[in-house]
Amino acid sequence: MAYDGSPKYSPDGKHIAYRMQKLPGYESDLFRLALYNRATGQTRVMTEAYRNWIDEFQWSRNSRVIYFSGPLEGHNPIHRLDVESGEIRWVYADKSLDSFEFNSDARSLIYVKRATDRPPEIYRAVFTTPGNYEGRAEVNASFRPQQLTHLNDAVINEVDVRPAEAMWVTGSGGAKIHVFVVKPHGFDPTRKYPLILNVHGGPQSQWADAFRGDWQVYPGAGYVVAFANPHGSTGYGQDFTAQISGDWGGRVYEDLMKVTDALEKLPYVDAARMGAMGWSYGGYMMMWMQGHTDRFKAIASMMGIYDLRSFHGATEELWFVNWDLKGAPWENARDYEKWSPSSYVKNFKTPTLVISGERDYRVPYTQSLHFYTDLQKMNVPSRLIIYSNAGHWPSSYEMALYYTAHLEWFQKYLGGAPPPWTTADFLRNGVFNRESGERYPESRASEAATTPARPAEQEKKPGQANPPVNRQGKPAEKPTTP
Repeated sequence: MAYDGSPKYSPDGKHIAYRMQKLPGYESDLFRLALYNRATGQTRVMTEAYRNWIDEFQWSRNSRVIYFSGPLEGHNPIHRLDVESGEIRWVYADKSLDSFEFNSDARSLIYVKRATDRPPEIYRAVFTTPGNYEGRAEVNASFRPQQLTHLNDAVINEVDVRPAEAMWVTGSGGAKIHVFVVKPHGFDPTRKYPLILNVHGGPQSQWADAFRGDWQVYPGAGYVVAFANPHGSTGYGQDFTAQISGDWGGRVYEDLMKVTDALEKLPYVDAARMGAMGWSYGGYMMMWMQGHTDRFKAIASMMGIYDLRSFHGATEELWFVNWDLKGAPWENARDYEKWSPSSYVKNFKTPTLVISGERDYRVPYTQSLHFYTDLQKMNVPSRLIIYSNAGHWPSSYEMALYYTAHLEWFQKYLGGAPPPWTTADFLRNGVFNRESGERYPESRASEAATTPARPAEQEKKPGQANPPVNRQGKPAEKPTTP
């Protein structure tokens, strides 16, 4: 059976609205909104003609309207669905809306907003149409959305936080590919800057105009950052999303090469200093690029998929592989071989940073070990970092090391600014006090940096009163799996 979930009763108790999919085993099938009539037992699919995903939704107080949001061209606007007629109309958009709530007469909207240059805050918008049940809601032209919280003002006032600028590039098969570009902090239009292209994971997801560390950390170090939504992304129609399945290194790679062609022509981009990075499927694409292009001076692959046959046998999300790679390896050996980056080792030459986590069961860290081993065998400059406790999504503390390692790697090959501390400082707990969260003085960091690293396991040796101090920020014992 396919997915059914997120049920919500109508306020009058007559219906249950829920999200649904139609294709069993396909986690990225179109998310529709359906309505179950409790009196008749009948179900109506309400949004089949709306060919983008439904994420969040809520009922109006009078049960006549359902408001919903979902990915749409790098944003997630709110639409309204008339329960009786099935008509869908646009209501409101403001970059990325993490959550929203209408007041009792639907005249005002409270929501949490993010944008590339704005951390999350709570806002309020007022509409001209009280009730908003008969027509399209319009934001009052004389009323700007009001920011209700100012939790991140200190950051905004201190840092030259940069917005995203959108551009469209003609990609594979003539498709229009949406690209966001963030310029460096303190941008000087007369200069040329190194570029980092960031490829999203999923792969069926979208990069959004939403606040994220990557979009400011690297511009803060003097890089132009670009993030695109190639084939397979959500928010550009379900057909566009579905075209990545069975074609992992095809249309997406072509899209990204055409995007890079366009980016290197920007007057402020130094085409001789371009790098790329990606996580999960984005990590896979870095591995794929390693065997198919040498246009990037450095790449970084996080939690990437390297050898599709062994990935099939190790991931906890087996249904995903079976759908996206069109069967098991013994059923579709040709495509497993064709789309595996491990099939193109002889072409490897680009310096590569490789990061993974031992507790990643989605993309087991052995994929990254395999990739790193082949890089080393091919004498490609490479660095491997394995988190001992991280899963597919590292913690905020582990992310500080993630950014540090990336800034070091790209500074070495692209020439941006170095990180404020080294990975050696961080791994030896020489940067932050883990209890208070405060940063150590520079002298403490320097002392830690000169202390030799110890093994992760701090076992007591024969005749030793106490084991050595753990300087790597790792647990004294290996974690056990529940």
